[in-house]
Amino acid sequence: MMASARQHGGPVRSSQRLAWSLLALLLSTGAAQAADLEVTDARLRLMPGDLPGAGYFQLHNAGDETVTLVGADSDAYEHVMLHMTMNEDGMSSMHSVSELEIAPGDTLEFAPKGYHLMLMKRLQPLAVGDEVEVTFEFADDRTLPVTFDVVSPTSE
Repeated sequence: MMASARQHGGPVRSSQRLAWSLLALLLSTGAAQAADLEVTDARLRLMPGDLPGAGYFQLHNAGDETVTLVGADSDAYEHVMLHMTMNEDGMSSMHSVSELEIAPGDTLEFAPKGYHLMLMKRLQPLAVGDEVEVTFEFADDRTLPVTFDVVSPTSE
């Protein structure tokens, strides 16, 4: 009896269609939300040995609401942190940043001597020319995967 219900689109088939429809809706919602955010010039400055890497990019908010970047993650590094370089009285220092707000229409730049990603404890071999995926995490539980180009330590 049950086999004929599956073959003729009975209750099991209907629940499968519903499950696939819900999955498609969830995936399309995430894609639409991420479409409001654009990352350009994503590059990871690879340092020699076990020194931390630095991630630079521009993050543009094309949406209608402020977004808050709260973190990042990568399978290539054990820890990825939001950092800012500060210069006080001629002394440079780096500080961890817990979150950064990007207003509608604004672009936040991560660059040397400013905001940057600090990538700690490399988990896999990397070389200049490789690509590394970093996933940005936002306060509203959105995530945005970004491909970073691995560049030399002397690259800006």
